[in-house]
Amino acid sequence: MTLDLDAYWSRIGWRPDAGGTGPSEAQLHALALAHVQRVPFENLDVLLGRGVSIDPDAVFDKLVRRRRGGYCFEQNTLLHRVLSSLGYDAELLSARVRLGRGRDVTPARTHVLNRVRLGGVSYLLDVGVGGLSPTFALRLAPGEQRRTHEPRRLVWEGDWAGEARGPEARIFHQVALDGAWQDVCELTLERSHPVDREVGNWYTSRHPKSHFLDKLTVARATPGGRVTLLNRRLTVRDGDAVRVEELPTPQALVGALRDRFGIELPEHEARSLPALDWQPDQ
Repeated sequence: MTLDLDAYWSRIGWRPDAGGTGPSEAQLHALALAHVQRVPFENLDVLLGRGVSIDPDAVFDKLVRRRRGGYCFEQNTLLHRVLSSLGYDAELLSARVRLGRGRDVTPARTHVLNRVRLGGVSYLLDVGVGGLSPTFALRLAPGEQRRTHEPRRLVWEGDWAGEARGPEARIFHQVALDGAWQDVCELTLERSHPVDREVGNWYTSRHPKSHFLDKLTVARATPGGRVTLLNRRLTVRDGDAVRVEELPTPQALVGALRDRFGIELPEHEARSLPALDWQPDQ
């Protein structure tokens, strides 16, 4: 299927002529921000036992035409198609998600993100890392970067000579939360091949030890912060203000998905989500 860019622009509420003409850093920033505000991160199909297809046309149908969300294998492969269609030199890279994990743990390489080369500079665009998806393009360079939402930085570890690396060399993408830097993911600039994504997507959506099988996760950015849903707990951040609400019923969950994330979920499917453990009278 030919990529319907007009449908994608309608989905994210932005189009290139709003951010200048031709590939540019400003356009990359605007595209990342618009995408993470309008296309939520979510794992509903995993919890409902449907699995996840990363066929490009299936991803486009789900995220754009059916106005659903998805996780990294869907989000960043869709963005890669868009970037390529706009004339960017873009490729998908493999990474390991490190949120909530110590450096003594080696998580599976089950994350993908985009690298873009533009005018001799490389950028990372990652619209698929949940409630902390960057809202701007990160320059592939060490040091702190600020634009919208949380401050970010890339930290080089090990033996690097330009972009060539030794066997133990890694790059850590970090975010500043509550005054402390935390790892988001680690990467080595290794390209993600289609077969790698097939294996990673199977593990993420089907393997019994995948964390996507035991909890509901939905998230998107807002102009002033983030809105996230972890099982029944809805957290709305707007600047320094944080509001947390426990959703008491399947009906409340359906309403939150619709009103906060633009996701339409039938009530009977909300009741069947295994991670939420509804009581019979709820």
